[in-house]
Amino acid sequence: MAYDYIIIGAGSAGCVLANRLTEDPACRVLLLEAGAPDTKPEIHIPGAYTKLNRTSVDWSFWTEPQSHIENRRLYIPRGKTLGGSSATNAMAYVRGNAADFNEWAALGNQGWSYEEVLPYFKRSENHEQLGEPYHGEGGPLNVTFAQEPSVLGPVFLDACAEAGIPHNPDYNGAEQLGASMLQFTIKKNQRHSTADAFLKPVKRRPNLTIRTNTHVRSILIEDGRAVGVEVITSHTDTERINCSQEVILSAGAIQSPHLLMLSGIGDPSELSKQGLDIKVPLPGVGKNLQDHVWTGVSGLANLPTGNSLLRPWNMAGALLQHLLLKKGPLSNSPLEANAFIKTDPSLTRPDIQFHFVPLGINDDYSTDIYDIGTFSKRDGFSIMAILIRPESRGYVGLRSSKPKDPPVIQPEVLSDPRDRQTLLAGLKKAIEVMQSPAFSGYLTDGISFPKELDDETLLAHMDRSLETLYHPVGTCKMGSDPLSVVDDQLRVHGVKALRVIDASVMPTIISGNTNAAVIMIGEKGADLLRSS
Repeated sequence: MAYDYIIIGAGSAGCVLANRLTEDPACRVLLLEAGAPDTKPEIHIPGAYTKLNRTSVDWSFWTEPQSHIENRRLYIPRGKTLGGSSATNAMAYVRGNAADFNEWAALGNQGWSYEEVLPYFKRSENHEQLGEPYHGEGGPLNVTFAQEPSVLGPVFLDACAEAGIPHNPDYNGAEQLGASMLQFTIKKNQRHSTADAFLKPVKRRPNLTIRTNTHVRSILIEDGRAVGVEVITSHTDTERINCSQEVILSAGAIQSPHLLMLSGIGDPSELSKQGLDIKVPLPGVGKNLQDHVWTGVSGLANLPTGNSLLRPWNMAGALLQHLLLKKGPLSNSPLEANAFIKTDPSLTRPDIQFHFVPLGINDDYSTDIYDIGTFSKRDGFSIMAILIRPESRGYVGLRSSKPKDPPVIQPEVLSDPRDRQTLLAGLKKAIEVMQSPAFSGYLTDGISFPKELDDETLLAHMDRSLETLYHPVGTCKMGSDPLSVVDDQLRVHGVKALRVIDASVMPTIISGNTNAAVIMIGEKGADLLRSS
């Protein structure tokens, strides 16, 4: 059977595309997902987020050694199930700054200014508390503030105000700067992934076929046109699936460039090293990798925080409460509140983001904050200082020509010295917030991690603690320059009937968590397909 469209990847953009394209009953769509259905119970419990990493629903990628942070390898989780990373992330709904999208348009990408993309954000959204002019009502994706925030979330807002960061009730509205409670993709105290929001309501449409546990080996290119895909059916066998209209690559910023290269589309020198035939020379494939990175400050608390949930007897009770009543501490994301700041008043948009986490961190530099092994056995809370306008650029490359071998991921974090100085300024501001009078009644012994606060110690702390925020973008960037991969219609340069629609098309990273913007890209991409 030939399909009109084949979508590779049932993640944040892929689920949106499957929904919108099959609104036309004459349009036959095949959605391919390498992972299994999203039946793992922890996916649907917001507070069980930390139990998803390094499991069957995670690709569990690692970077190459990072020479600027003591040659450490960094962990890069990516969702491997229906919903992709929207089924495994921390559920924060953050759109970015209006100037981010105006920058895309200024780079020559027509149709991508903030004014032009705002309707796509709103079309997806059903916001429980906020409405026009910046938010949607009645869209498929539920967005809400936490129903049962901890005591410390509002204290963080007060602490920020004392440090000169004003309260902002809606960072997705008229102004991004300031401190806010986070908005989440949660519905009725359960995760609301793109699989829940966009795919499951339409999965019985007769013109939609969903195949899970299906790994794409390559995109088939004949006479300069994408005509289908080849999928792996066993250790030795493959299957060809034909497509009459377009192949859509929505596998994300790590795997979309990887699959393009495996299909013979990319930098000729990179492909030749692995013995791959060069179908389309496109040197920008895999280049321009950008990600947010963070370091943090933590202290012990004199009241129960999320660390209490790590104790087996508390976890059992919370789990029972959530399963029976859909209430309690497991109804919350591990994140709680947020702030956007400028380290230099002359900047046109924020360059640092804070996430407030009601969890204390061990001081042994064991791993990232989202790993359960990192959390202290004692109650505490933390502020993550996040670099959201990085200057450093990396790449995704081929490790081999074998489709199931992981790609080379080299983000080159902090390779631009400006990033180190900006992040240091952000960390110092986070320390100022932590030391504010609002928190003084909750900290038992002041800041415990890092223990010393001089510049030399803070820079060493940064090198030992820095992690990415799991927001890779940019590796199939949109534009018309020599390193661009797609045009502003998301069509791959030099190939007919092939588009990339996911985080990889962002020419520059947005100022904040990336999932909401990827959903927007899916919405706009669907319109581009339908109008072509």
